[in-house]
Amino acid sequence: MLSLYRKTNIECSRIITRNYSTSFSMGILAFDKQYRDPIYAIYGFVRYADEIVDTFHDFDKRVLLEEFERDTWLAIERKISLNPVLDAFQDTVHRYQIGTDLIGAFLKSMAMDLEEIEYAEENYIEYIYGSAEVVGLMCLKVFCDGDQSAYEKLREPARRLGAAFQKINFLRDIGEDYQSRGRTYFPNLNLGISLDECSKKDIEADIEADFQAAYQGIIQLPKGSRLGVLTAYRFYRNLFQKIRKTASKRILQARIRISNTEKAALLMQSMISSKLNLL
Repeated sequence: MLSLYRKTNIECSRIITRNYSTSFSMGILAFDKQYRDPIYAIYGFVRYADEIVDTFHDFDKRVLLEEFERDTWLAIERKISLNPVLDAFQDTVHRYQIGTDLIGAFLKSMAMDLEEIEYAEENYIEYIYGSAEVVGLMCLKVFCDGDQSAYEKLREPARRLGAAFQKINFLRDIGEDYQSRGRTYFPNLNLGISLDECSKKDIEADIEADFQAAYQGIIQLPKGSRLGVLTAYRFYRNLFQKIRKTASKRILQARIRISNTEKAALLMQSMISSKLNLL
């Protein structure tokens, strides 16, 4: 039965999410059930693409990514795939009318990670859009479930939330990205010298502006999705505050984290806020 096949494939994406990200796993559990499976499907897809460019150092990453991209488009065209991650994703793409422009932008940003690029403002903006903002827009397609007017109204805040998350990831991983992968995402930043406090504060101000804009969209989301997005927002807010309090020199040397205990507490805070209609 096709329904059993699809159920099994979604389960694969659920396992991927749980194994790779405690934060997103906990956030997804805060969604109403109707939203969970498609968000797992989106996460599984983007996670595996990211793994190709970030992790598979002993293999030809370009060949693997090209095959992954080819198989993605075939899965969408055929409406089925023997790759469980791609089958779950294509089913979500068709069910929620996720645009191929979003998928194409994402895959283009993944290909950019195959190069040692010194990012200027233009390709930095392009990379942020394709690697993070479009993922927020894919999720927004699920939350709005065919309501195009709601999607257009919330489109900009969704982009800003994705951008904030990605920029925090960049700042958290800045030392590892530079030392292990030869990447410096932030424009006009010479890590061969150092990460100075002034540059760090400029980056943080940019992230704060994204957070402020994103929150205005979160409080307008459909109720069944609002708590899950708020939970992810609070996880990243907490991580951001830790990074802000950490000296720039240490950011280059250590990866700042939030514990699972802290995540559970933040989830509880979000649930209480939702119950009391404090959003």
